[in-house]
Amino acid sequence: MRETALSRQFGTAALLRFALPNIAMMVFLSLYTIVDGIFISRYVGTLALSAVNMSYPLNSLEMALGIMLGTGGSAIIARELGEGKERRARGDFTAVVAVSLVLGILCMAAGLVFLDPLLRLLGTSDAQFQLCRTYTQVLLCFSPALFLQTVFQVLFVTAGRPGLGLGVTVAGGVANVVLDMLFMGPLGLGVAGAAVATGIGYCIPAVAGTVYFFKNRTGALWFTPFRLRWRMLLQTCWNGSSEMVSNVANAVTTFLFNVLFLAYWGEDGVASITIVMYFQFVFSAMYLGFSMGVAPVVSFKYGAQDREQLQKIFRSCGIFILLCSGAMYLLSRIVIGPCLSVFTDPGSRVYAITMEGFPIYAAAFWFMGANIFASSLFTALSDGAVSAAISFARTFLFLVSMLLILPQWLGAWGIWLAVPAAEALGLVVSAAFILWGRRKYGYAPCRGV
Repeated sequence: MRETALSRQFGTAALLRFALPNIAMMVFLSLYTIVDGIFISRYVGTLALSAVNMSYPLNSLEMALGIMLGTGGSAIIARELGEGKERRARGDFTAVVAVSLVLGILCMAAGLVFLDPLLRLLGTSDAQFQLCRTYTQVLLCFSPALFLQTVFQVLFVTAGRPGLGLGVTVAGGVANVVLDMLFMGPLGLGVAGAAVATGIGYCIPAVAGTVYFFKNRTGALWFTPFRLRWRMLLQTCWNGSSEMVSNVANAVTTFLFNVLFLAYWGEDGVASITIVMYFQFVFSAMYLGFSMGVAPVVSFKYGAQDREQLQKIFRSCGIFILLCSGAMYLLSRIVIGPCLSVFTDPGSRVYAITMEGFPIYAAAFWFMGANIFASSLFTALSDGAVSAAISFARTFLFLVSMLLILPQWLGAWGIWLAVPAAEALGLVVSAAFILWGRRKYGYAPCRGV
């Protein structure tokens, strides 16, 4: 066998070095959302921050559809390339991008026509409504770019150009941050400026991808005349359904958080949970980056039936996740005060609400890493059903149940406790599947079993 980056032997240090670039990328990308929130909070106010978060479920649903088409289509296109059906692959590639663009236009049109009832349905208060409407109305105009950006981020990898995909994504994020400062600072455009900055950030990868695939004729994929094959499109949607479900669950749980925090603490409560969820983005990005970084190694060693290496890698991952979980919890408790003061003044009500509830919420960081890794492990082992079951349980079933049940028993404390409780229940499911799979996949010894 030819020596490759994946075929070498991995100790703990080598495994961490291999995963480090992916960890850095995920954490770096998660910071864009946080910086956006900081500018909105500081330039426009925490009411605006809470108003923007009320429309986040709409954005999540759009991303869910885009990710479904991108990931589902990628699997089909990559398989066709491997089978030597390059002309069909390019036609299907063009069809997936075209369908994404059309779907983005339809979402934009439907969103603009039904914007007011949608925002009321999402629970937007009278104080938040105009700010939320202004932001969402502008952002909806960029829906086609959002769909193209999401699809291209996946298909750049399929085309063998992951570096280009990362480059244009980073360029879009940097442009978003710079334009946030310009539009909300000297120009004083408020939340409309924030929406335009975000939309332009979408446009950079969308335009770059469109130009590249129109002009490029040397790589694996480019735009060609196509005939839409409905069977291929249905298979694309089925393949990408698990990724779509995760994003839909995110939209539903964000909606529930917004409604509950608005009911208990008003607009300041929504601003508080928005900030806390920003913290979660960064910490979960650490776990996601590591899990995605080691997944190719797990897949390769499993395919090579190298059980000794597979067991060493699994043990190293378990130690890293355990140590990292403790470190993330302690770090979150240390930095919450200073970081929170970047969003809002220490004497504000938003600051007080967050500092009161965050110690409870932060307990989720003890369990989150193991759940994310478990789901990624089974994906790497090509067991999509188990991976989907773990993800669905922790991100939808348990979290929605806890948000509906715990506040009835514990009041406001139950809302803060919902995420740690859901992650703890998810850990039980993850552990059960890991124990079940160790004999089947050989990633851990089965002594005495």
